Amino acid sequence: HAPGQVVQWEDMVIEKKGFIINIHADYLKGHPLAERIRNYHYFAYTTHEALHISPREEVTLLSLYQTIEAEYTNNQDALSREIILGLLDTLLRYAERFYRRQFLHRAELQGDLGYRLHQALVRYFASGDFYQAGIPSVERMASLLSVSPRYLSDALKAETGKTAIEHIHGFLIEEAKNLLLERNKTVAEVAYQLGFEYPQYFSRLFKAKVGVSPTAFQKNARLNHTDD
Repeated sequence: HAPGQVVQWEDMVIEKKGFIINIHADYLKGHPLAERIRNYHYFAYTTHEALHISPREEVTLLSLYQTIEAEYTNNQDALSREIILGLLDTLLRYAERFYRRQFLHRAELQGDLGYRLHQALVRYFASGDFYQAGIPSVERMASLLSVSPRYLSDALKAETGKTAIEHIHGFLIEEAKNLLLERNKTVAEVAYQLGFEYPQYFSRLFKAKVGVSPTAFQKNARLNHTDD
């Protein structure tokens, strides 16, 4: 569960064995883990995106938990807090490693998530939703793919080296190039068709990704076409 999340159980029958580590936010204050824990995005994943660990990975995590439990129970001294938080940090880092393995494994079983996102963007664009609803957000695309936004970005980063927003921007730029080549279409018209509320924002993004402004790209493309 994510830090600060309220959890409540009612009439719950526990059929599996496991462990839960509950740590108050105050216990982390002043320790590097207080900041670093925000980088563990898996706290924001949904239930069906839970980590599925192998028997070998289970041994690793269980060993760390048992060491934390023993330290908390038997050695409450000046060094105990540092040791406990150090072990907890190690446990969280292992979870991060195991998630990265799971991303790649699921890509093999379920297909390339980058390809699925691209296909979803193609359908989204073809439906006219860009023009009506604006630039597709990571949240919107994650919903279409039935995953959480955090999971989508992290899985794509592991598979392709690019985040979800980078994939979305890449798709927009490629579509923009095609539209800019259409006869008599202005830069502003292209921007609005792609869902940009302000053409200036489109121009900035295009130049950042392509290296030239949309106007310059359009002019060069038309000159080359004329030469041909």
